[in-house]
Formats: sequence, C-alpha cells, structure tokens
Amino acid sequence: MTYSNKDKFYLAVDCVIFGFDNDQLKLLLYKRDFEPEIGKWSLMGGFLKTNETLDEAASRILARITGLRDIYLEQLSAFSELNRDPADRVISIGYYALINSKEYSAEMLKQYGAKWFTFDEIPKLIFDHTEIVNRAMKRLKRKAKTQPIGFELLPSQFTITQLRNLYEAIYQRELDPANFRRKFIGMKLLDRLPIKDMNHSRKGAFLYAFNKNKYEAHTSSGFAFDLNGI
Repeated sequence: MTYSNKDKFYLAVDCVIFGFDNDQLKLLLYKRDFEPEIGKWSLMGGFLKTNETLDEAASRILARITGLRDIYLEQLSAFSELNRDPADRVISIGYYALINSKEYSAEMLKQYGAKWFTFDEIPKLIFDHTEIVNRAMKRLKRKAKTQPIGFELLPSQFTITQLRNLYEAIYQRELDPANFRRKFIGMKLLDRLPIKDMNHSRKGAFLYAFNKNKYEAHTSSGFAFDLNGI
C-alpha cells in the first residue's frame, strides 16, 4: 500500500533561540536569504530531511547556525495555518533553545546576517514567527518555575545579582533583591565558590555555581522554583 493519492506538503522546523547578555533576555534573528520574504527578519529554521527526525533537524539547524551542540532544546508546538507561508503549504514545528550568548561568536553573527534583539526592540517578523516567539516565551516562563533551565543562559559561575537579573528578564518584572537571595540560598541548590566577582564593586560579590545533583535530589519530593511573594 502506498500514499500516492494523499496530499503532500512541506515540513519545516523553526527555532526560537534565547540568550542572556547584559542583564537582558535576547532573541537571535537573521535576515532571510531566500524568497519569499528575502531580506526580512526571521527565526532560524529549515526543512526536515528524509533521513532525520524532527529533533535531529532542530539540532542540525542550531549546530550549523550557532556552532553549538550541547544546548537546551525543546519542541514547542506545530503551526499549521493553511496560508502561513505564501510559497506553498508548509507546516512548521517550533522549537526553543537556550544558549549563553557570549558563546556565540561575532563571526557567525556576520556569516548569517544575524543579530541579538532585546524583547522591546524585536522587529516585524515573517509569516507567523511572532506567534512562535510568544508561544516560546510563555513556555519558558512556565518551565522556569519547575526546572532549572534558566541556568542554561548563565555562565557556569555567576553572582546572585546575575541570577536575579535573569529571572527578572524571564518574568518581566522586578524581584525583591533580599527576598530573592534568601529564597535561592535557602533552596540549597547553589554552591558558593571561594572567589569573588570584583567587576562591579570594591567589596566584590561571591560567585556561585548551580549544583545539579542537589536539584535532582530535591525533585523527587516535588520541588519547584516558586517565586511567589518575591
């Protein structure tokens, strides 16, 4: 039995790439280099190949564009409006990825005509890419409450202030510094390192590292990153 009498369409993958830099959550976009909508701002994406799964396609696209392989990547949703792409019937599977923006080289930004945008300066995007970004942002907020995915956006060593700035960027609201520090220190998920960041004050601030083993031990009892009241 074959499917020769069935409708055919294209299957694409579009990746929302989040980064964190200068205390701001950012989105990586590039200027599309083929029609339709050539030269306009777009998410990173591509078409599924016959010899790969969707996850493999997303990983391939991200590796080609960022040069990074060991990064957080999660499937988001399918986007299948009939005329979302004027060229043909294209169904897109959205993904979102979290990378440390400092690991993404300026050379690759130039090669792909890519640029980091803060969320208050995102330009008009092609097709339904704005909807995909909004869906990814909602998922990121939800995930950050139950999993330590935010740490994917930070360097391996960070200050409590940097950590608070990250959560403020994700939830787009201010958090009380004293309460936030007390909350995270009390969760015992961080290891304080015997070194300080001296870049922002004469006294300096201790650096911390996320302890994955402690987190995994906590999750067995239904642990969550509850920031209510902070």
